[in-house]
Amino acid sequence: MQIKDFIVDQSLKELTEHRTVVLPIACYETIISQNINGYTPLHWHDEFQYVLVVKGESIFQINEEHITVQEGEGLFINSGCLHMAKDKNDSGCAYICLNVSPSFILSQELYTTYINPYIQATNLPYVHLDAKEIWKKNILDAIVKVNQLIQLKPSYYEIDITIQLALIWRNLIINGFQLEYEQMETLKNHRMKQMLNWIHTHYAEKIFLDDIARAGQLSRSECCRYFKRILKKTPLNYVTDYRIQKSLILLQQSESNVTDVAYQVGFNSTSYFIERFRKSMNMTPLAYKKYKMADSFYGKGT
Repeated sequence: MQIKDFIVDQSLKELTEHRTVVLPIACYETIISQNINGYTPLHWHDEFQYVLVVKGESIFQINEEHITVQEGEGLFINSGCLHMAKDKNDSGCAYICLNVSPSFILSQELYTTYINPYIQATNLPYVHLDAKEIWKKNILDAIVKVNQLIQLKPSYYEIDITIQLALIWRNLIINGFQLEYEQMETLKNHRMKQMLNWIHTHYAEKIFLDDIARAGQLSRSECCRYFKRILKKTPLNYVTDYRIQKSLILLQQSESNVTDVAYQVGFNSTSYFIERFRKSMNMTPLAYKKYKMADSFYGKGT
């Protein structure tokens, strides 16, 4: 089942529980454009994530980097890394998403040696997977197999899944990644999450640049550099965009109105909210609300 509305806490940590009934994993197909935002918003989680694009192409952002992933290619996204995905060129991009708790892949006795060093490494936020190298193709094939096992649930499928997960991990680590551990990179990641956490707690209030910088224990100029480098926008533009994201959910409530929603998400002017909403969504808040209400009505009728 696709997750269309990502629920995250104030630090952007995804709160969706990634598991089946008996296994600490989740595997589902995602059509990016069907997300409530029209894209998969920035978030992070403790689980490893494996992606296989099955249609179209997407641009993924992992921490500061942007990677185009085409049909038949995939990604490994490390635990704790900020990431998001957008459809490229309206390609109707769909991908299989496999999230796995790191502690489930290998036994506790092997975790310290073969998994934890890769989580802690600061030079391994992701691995781009294509079919040109055998070990990468093995990982992509295993993602398909896990997805099939979860859907079909043959006898002993849980055991077969654990075998596939171990094979995926073995293929990943036997290829000689030279792991690095830079304390400054870890600190940067922590400070960025602190600033995002503060914004997501206080977005409905009046926010100043000094507030955001203080949350990350940075100067105003350093705070701006962090946001420009990682998110390619200013801190206050990020605040505005986040408020627009939060408004999408409120606008879909039948009793809501545009003015109330504007003030609930932190805008102190309805006209400014409409202006920024139109710029972000290519329609007014009222048009969006009517579109979603009609979509919901016709959806129930089918």
